[in-house]
Amino acid sequence: MYRYLRPLLFSLDPEAAHSLTINLLRIAGITPGLRKIIQDAFKVPDKPLHAFGLRFKNPVGLAAGYDKDGIGWRGLALLGFGHIEIGTVTPKPQSGNPRPRMFRLIDEEALINQLGFPGRGSRYVEKKISSSHSREIILGVNLGKNAATPLNLATQDYQFLIQRFYGLADYLVINISSPNTEGLRRLQVRQELAGLLESLVNICQKQEKEKKKKTPILIKISPDLSQNEMRDGLDIIIEHGIEGIIAANTTISREVISSEYSNCSGGLSGKPLAYRNTEMIREIANYTKGKLPIIGVGGIMGSADARAKLEAGASLVQVYTGLVYRGPGLVKSILQELPD
Repeated sequence: MYRYLRPLLFSLDPEAAHSLTINLLRIAGITPGLRKIIQDAFKVPDKPLHAFGLRFKNPVGLAAGYDKDGIGWRGLALLGFGHIEIGTVTPKPQSGNPRPRMFRLIDEEALINQLGFPGRGSRYVEKKISSSHSREIILGVNLGKNAATPLNLATQDYQFLIQRFYGLADYLVINISSPNTEGLRRLQVRQELAGLLESLVNICQKQEKEKKKKTPILIKISPDLSQNEMRDGLDIIIEHGIEGIIAANTTISREVISSEYSNCSGGLSGKPLAYRNTEMIREIANYTKGKLPIIGVGGIMGSADARAKLEAGASLVQVYTGLVYRGPGLVKSILQELPD
């Protein structure tokens, strides 16, 4: 069915199409009869596993960026996802970068986004996930600083968000790798990262004692790090006892595309990242000797891409752009073809 709907969606501006889709999913998620129909249509085989101290019903999740404000996760859960990552959430609402800020590279099954963390802010998202969070689906929340927050005060934004979502989300992700918030990626540099993580680990320890529950913390890194930068970062992440890593965010590289949008700034996602991000996962797994659980992201358009990342060392995988191009049946098709 999606092959008939896609031309209609692709006739709209990418953000308008996304807004329509997420609102339809919101309606589906709260309409009992419709929920049952969709759930039956997209029923997936159970492939349970444990990672970061959590039990996932299968290894395929939804990457941050699709449901920024937590409005559509109930509908998305009906598509068979083992986990859904909401966000990126910032402390205060913000509009993001000027439009147009999202572009489709249709021939290459890719997207370029210049969004800059638009969203309704942490208070809104907290309400959306606190009322009826079903423990049948793992919910992660991806955290980012406000664009107006100076880089030297970024730690305060992340501390605030951890306090708000610790114990409410199943896991939290520190996003320091988006290319669309000025200066953010500098937090991946060794000295900056060490200082950030030291302060965040301290606040997490306090939250764990207060709420009598441990919430795993993950770091989402950039695929544009050099080998030395990546290894420096991994050393610091392991040293501070961070539970896992997400590899990787969108790229600013344009080496693998030849689209009319190749000169656009912003983060590239989709099929062109498949091989590059898989090799990054392999290197992380080898360097850490498998001690650091990895969520693999980037260019998963089908089961072969997901399997490649899992075989390279990922514990879990996430999709985003593949959902745009392949449609809501993507999760089911991946899981049906993955070995038990």
